[in-house]
Amino acid sequence: MDTTLTVVGLGGSLARYSRSRAALQVALEGAANADARTQLLDLRELQLPMFSPEDEPTGAVDELIETCHAADGMLWSSPLYQGSISGALKNALDWLRLLQDREPPFLHDKVVGLVSAAGGTQGLQAINTMEFVTRALRAWAVPYVVPVASAARVFNEAGQIQDRSVESQLRMLGSEVVRVAERFSADDSLHRATECRQAAERVAAVA
Repeated sequence: MDTTLTVVGLGGSLARYSRSRAALQVALEGAANADARTQLLDLRELQLPMFSPEDEPTGAVDELIETCHAADGMLWSSPLYQGSISGALKNALDWLRLLQDREPPFLHDKVVGLVSAAGGTQGLQAINTMEFVTRALRAWAVPYVVPVASAARVFNEAGQIQDRSVESQLRMLGSEVVRVAERFSADDSLHRATECRQAAERVAAVA
């Protein structure tokens, strides 16, 4: 039985040269070095349609939701646009609503590592937005996050990382997602689906 974990990277931007995508690739290398199988879902290449709950999913949408649902862990990366995440990433995350009827639903018990790339020093704003979405999709964000500040200084025009400290942080994040995902995978005593359902029932009873 193959017990190799799969970590999927989701992000980047629609730009031909994306520093957030370059950062994501480094984090995925960290996950690969921790013996995980990795896959990159590049938002520029996916070319997802705008989300509408009334539209039928396209082939690109099917690839997105099936790959994400099958993953053991994920890495999300976004540029900082106007104090938040990119519209392209938000659109991709909106499409994951189609996982609501799966068992388990959404990204239940997936481990997620968060990365942002900012022109200045406010990358945590994008990280915070992604953390809210992580909870909404019933996933678990690892506490260690990497907001890459002054990204134009960190990556050259070819997308190669120039700052070894940031490179180390990104690789550590990738390995941390694998470490936590391994613990989730190995612990058969946890029944998070039941716990979430019971918690929802208690909230509904109070309301």
